[in-house]
Amino acid sequence: MGSKAVEDLIQASSGVHYSGFHLEEPHTSEIGQPTTSIDERVKQPFVIGVAGGAASGKTTVCDLIIDQLHDQRVVLVNQDSFYHNLTPEELTKVHEYNFDHPDAFDTEQLLCVMEKLKHGQAVDIPKYDFKSNKNDVFPLRRVNPSDVTILEGILIFHDPRVRDLMSMKIFVDTVQMLMYALQGE
Repeated sequence: MGSKAVEDLIQASSGVHYSGFHLEEPHTSEIGQPTTSIDERVKQPFVIGVAGGAASGKTTVCDLIIDQLHDQRVVLVNQDSFYHNLTPEELTKVHEYNFDHPDAFDTEQLLCVMEKLKHGQAVDIPKYDFKSNKNDVFPLRRVNPSDVTILEGILIFHDPRVRDLMSMKIFVDTVQMLMYALQGE
């Protein structure tokens, strides 16, 4: 990532501790007997939303979560992959375009991808090219369904339909000076 001092600062300021994290509990009836086996029901992923400002440490938090869930199948979906392609007119004024506004994202495509993953279907996710401001420059990334899906982005909590897909929500709030230090690396 960067300097050891910045890494130490992130770790000290995060205050995040993970222990005893279980993704599912057995389903039981009123008399305590299992209602269905795991094989008999469709297993939906545990979806973790990680939001925060630009350079707030979202990726670091996601990496920590992935490290802690080493015995689970985990996939990371970035909201950045769902930026709209800019129109020719927007491209002429790209320096004025607000990439931090909800309208900058194709939320419908994000919802479609997340619903498919939730129902056990593999998906193809675009990779946004920040040089050309298009999401069709690079090959699509094939993502298979998993035990845990981490959805990371600056505005993933904005749309209630996206929020409702999440089993857990984490907002990364980093002190401004630390954000400046991270942006400078």
